[in-house]
Amino acid sequence: MSHESRLPDSYGDDQPRELLELGRLISELPEAQFKKFETAFNQVADSVTRRRRILTLVQEALSQLRLDIKYLMFDLEVTRSERDELKEQLDQTERDDYERF
Repeated sequence: MSHESRLPDSYGDDQPRELLELGRLISELPEAQFKKFETAFNQVADSVTRRRRILTLVQEALSQLRLDIKYLMFDLEVTRSERDELKEQLDQTERDDYERF
């Protein structure tokens, strides 16, 4: 006897294999038992989807943070280089002024 899934199709390939298998098994249960598990399964599937979205957002935020840190490190290096160059120019100007007197 072939059972067509009675659970929403929105839990497609983006769900873990184990969860899809559980959903398939639940959809094969008799109607009375199916109703007992349907709500719980939907809640778990929604929770997994939400957690995956959150994980993706966190990964994207970390990637952006790493990039921002690289830009800041570059900016710091350039700023230090400019500071050292200006300090050298100032020291040279002070030496030149001192030698004139």
